[in-house]
Parts: sequence; C-alpha cells; structure tokens
Amino acid sequence: MVVRCFSKIMRPTLQLKLSQHLTLTPQLQQSIRLLQLSTLEMNQEIERMAQENPLLELDDSAEYQGFQPDNPPLLPATADLSEPQGESTVNPPAAEDDAETKTNLIDEPDWFEGAGGSRGARDDDDEHEFPQQAAEPLSLREHLNLQISLSQVTERDRRIAGLLIDGLDDDGYLTQDLEELVSLLPPELEIDLDDLHIALEYLQHLDPPGVGARNLGECLALQLRALPEDTPYRDQALLLVTSHLESLASRDFRLIKKSLHCDDDCLRSIQHLVTHLNPRPGSIFNTTVARYIVPDVIVTKTGGAWVANLNPEAMPRLGINRYYASILKQSHDDSAQRLSSQLQEAKWLIKNVKQRFDTILKVSCAIVERQRQFFEHGAVAMRPLVLREIADTLDLHESTVSRVTTQKFMRTPRGIFELKYFFGSHVATDTGGACSATAIRALIKQFVHGENVKKPLSDSQISEILGQQGIVVARRTVAKYRESMQIPPVSLRKSF
Repeated sequence: MVVRCFSKIMRPTLQLKLSQHLTLTPQLQQSIRLLQLSTLEMNQEIERMAQENPLLELDDSAEYQGFQPDNPPLLPATADLSEPQGESTVNPPAAEDDAETKTNLIDEPDWFEGAGGSRGARDDDDEHEFPQQAAEPLSLREHLNLQISLSQVTERDRRIAGLLIDGLDDDGYLTQDLEELVSLLPPELEIDLDDLHIALEYLQHLDPPGVGARNLGECLALQLRALPEDTPYRDQALLLVTSHLESLASRDFRLIKKSLHCDDDCLRSIQHLVTHLNPRPGSIFNTTVARYIVPDVIVTKTGGAWVANLNPEAMPRLGINRYYASILKQSHDDSAQRLSSQLQEAKWLIKNVKQRFDTILKVSCAIVERQRQFFEHGAVAMRPLVLREIADTLDLHESTVSRVTTQKFMRTPRGIFELKYFFGSHVATDTGGACSATAIRALIKQFVHGENVKKPLSDSQISEILGQQGIVVARRTVAKYRESMQIPPVSLRKSF
C-alpha cells in the first residue's frame, strides 16, 4: 500500500475589498465632546487648549475687542427651526476650500482683529498692586483646640481633650464609644475611662454649644442648658428632648401634652424653642464652595411672545493670535508646518464652539415653542415632551438632543432650569389625553401646601382628588412623586 501525503502551502496574497464604514474625524470628535460638556467644563477645556496652542487667543476682559461672539438674535418661540435663524453666536470663519493655502488661512481679519492688543506689557513705572488674599476660616478642630490652648488646663488634660476632638465628625458629634476608645489607647499613656468622661464634659462646655454630643437628644440638651435659666419653657423643652424626642418626631402630640402637662399653646412654644436649635453644631465650620450656575439660554417675553436668547456671559471670546499668525505668514520653510497645524486646530475649535451654541439655541427654541403654557402658568401647565419629538422637529439624532439638554441651563422668569426639566413622561387622563408627570408633581405640591395641618392628606386622598380632575394616578405613583419632591408622609406632616 502506498500512502501519498499532500501538503498545502499557505502563501500571502493581496486582496482588494470595497466596503463602507463610518469614521469620526478629529474635528467631529471634538464637536461631539464640546456639545456634551457643561459651560464650566467647556471653559476649562478651552483654557487648556489655549495654553497648548499659541495660535488660539482667549481673553475674558471687558476691553477685549478681538474675536468674540456677536450679540445673538432674539428668536421667537414660533420661529421655523428647520433652518438656522439669524447670525451665529460666534463670528464664523470665511468659507474654506480643501486646497486652501497657508496665506488664505492667515489673511482673514475676523479671526484675530485686535486679538493681540489686549495683552500689552505694563510700563515699568506702573504700580503693581497685589490682591489681598482672604484668610482661610478656622475648622471645627482648630476652633476647639484654640479654646483649649487659651484655657488653664494641664498639658495631660489638653492632650486627652485633643484625642476626643480628633474623634468628632463634621457635624460635631462624637461617634466613637468611650470604652472602645480606651481599649485602643496604648497602656503607657495611663488614660482610663474616668479621664475620658472628664475630658468629654469639658469639651461639651466649649463653643459651639452642643459639640461633643453622642446623639441628637444630648446635642439639643447641651444647647438648652447653655441658654439663660430664665428662658421661657426651657425646663419643659429640656424634658422633651431628653425623654420624649421620639414622640416629637412621630408627631404624637397627645402623648407629649400628657407627659409635660401642658396645653396646645404651651406645646407650640416648646416646639418653637426646640426646632430653632442647631442639630448640627459643627456644620457652621464646614467650608463648602458654592457652585454658581451660568445659564446658557435666557428666555424673555417680548411683544407678547416668548423668545430664547443665548447668554453672552456663557460664550467664550476666542480669536487667532496676530503675532504668531504674522510669523506663520512670513515664514516659508518647514519650521512653520507645526504653526500651520496649530492654526488649523484653532479654527476648528472656533467653528465647533459656534456650532455648539447654534445647536443649543435651536433646541431651546423648540422647547420654548412646545412648553409655552409653562412660561405662562407654571409647572401645572407643563405638557408631556420626549427627546424624540424635538429630534424629529430639528432633524437631529436623539442622542444629539440628549447631549444638548444635559447640564445646559435656561433662565426664565420662573427660575433657572436644566433643559432636561422640560422633558418628562406622561399619565393618561380619562378623556383620552395625557398629563405631564411634572404637572402632576406641581399639583401634589399645591395640595400639600393647602392642606389642613391637623388632618393632612394621605396618598390615597391625593390620588382621589387627582382622579376627580380627570388624572388617573395610582396611590403608589403619588407616593413616588411625593418622595421625589422630599415631602414627608402624612404622619410627619401632622401638626396641632
């Protein structure tokens, strides 16, 4: 028998294949990224790119006369949004051809007119005034340690009190058990439980009143003991926070009046005294930085119609640096290739910023057109709206509308709202229509604010009232909406 073996040799070959696929250019990627950023994040991104690109000019001073956004036009809410309206929010560059030369890139005065004049050097004779820096506020631990350092206590007691101060949380409470703390201390320190109790009593007499408490009742009691003895209803309030605080939280006023032997007026005065105490005494030392919202769009009523206008304070002032552009224009060697690339990147950024504000304005105008009743009558007149409706109207993708409405804010006569606020689900009515979930929340808030505090409305009663108005809403849905607005349940809203 003869066995023949055949081996197949793999040889490299070249094949030509034709296919279609979507590729995101760097310019398109930058446009999408700028669109989804908030105003604060966009400004930070522009500042970073201005530091990396010498051709990009950024100046927020009032004297800046270079490349900056024009005053955006007022667009009526009833305007046709199928085409861009008016001038753009940022001066657009001249139309470019793909074969545009380096000279044509530079010879556009709108890009850098006056951009370099705002950065003139100071004269040597000018007085340099340095701004005064505000002193940083003391923290809670620094405030307490300062009081201990000014008191006449021994060094040992001062260190023991310092241990307790280090165990306080941001609200000024001592969350760690003293017995557990003693077990964690090294034996050579010779600190027992009695020493900690003495140090804790000393700590609880420091400012602010209530610091060093181990629970809410003790915190309120320390603040009441710090009040003058002739304070009206001080003793009754002290008894209330030490023995009947849970009854006060559950609004069991009948039991409280029976325990304190008081009437409604007396209990009302006691409750007023207790509720004006500070349950978090250490929070006044917490340094929180306020984050202010800069609205992207301003809505006003002009000539009987609601119009949307871009906020000029939210638009960056960009331009092309004249000095570096002149160097690029005069240079014809290979060293100018990098500057030419940076010039193109700067122009891309300016175009994408313009496109970002144009898209925001178009979407905002479409929202104002559909939510006209909201601006007239408030949240109770909010109509159901979904992203798909705006996307179909403006011939945009739904994801684009989602990016535009995220972290973008609109200032209206009724307040500042995120663009997402105007979108919401709907609930069917008995007439076959639909009611917005935002309108239902507003109605629930109205019912709660107008209810009898002695007999507040339950979720079932609110559901029945909505049903009488033609809005079919289940009790569980009412409870969900109520909790989303942080409205307490009926048992905690009861008063006397």
